[in-house]
Amino acid sequence: MPDQVTVDIDRDRTAPAHARRAVEAFGANLDPSVVPDVKLLVSELISNSVKYGGEGGVQLILRSENPQHVHVEVVDQGVGFVPAARDRPKTEPGGWGLHMVEALTERWGVREGSTHVWFEIDRR
Repeated sequence: MPDQVTVDIDRDRTAPAHARRAVEAFGANLDPSVVPDVKLLVSELISNSVKYGGEGGVQLILRSENPQHVHVEVVDQGVGFVPAARDRPKTEPGGWGLHMVEALTERWGVREGSTHVWFEIDRR
């Protein structure tokens, strides 16, 4: 049976740090090589939720079937979005979150109907 934790995070400037601490606590179930990428991506997605999502908190779901595998979901009450290619110059800051998710994960996606982004890192 997979290990799973769900964490409710307040939508404020401390949200990314709160999410990283949740990953660190859950990281005892993970291979140490997986944890830095999970922390980075969770920070990016939680920051996006705080900046662009709707009212209310953000939910972080972490699930692992194996120490080298993790499934992560970030859910907020936003209206949802369609991932789009970055259309700004490389020298302009911001807008790299989903590109990092794509580069560092085996699978990722967006669920329709809310702002619900998920990803999996699987290094088995």
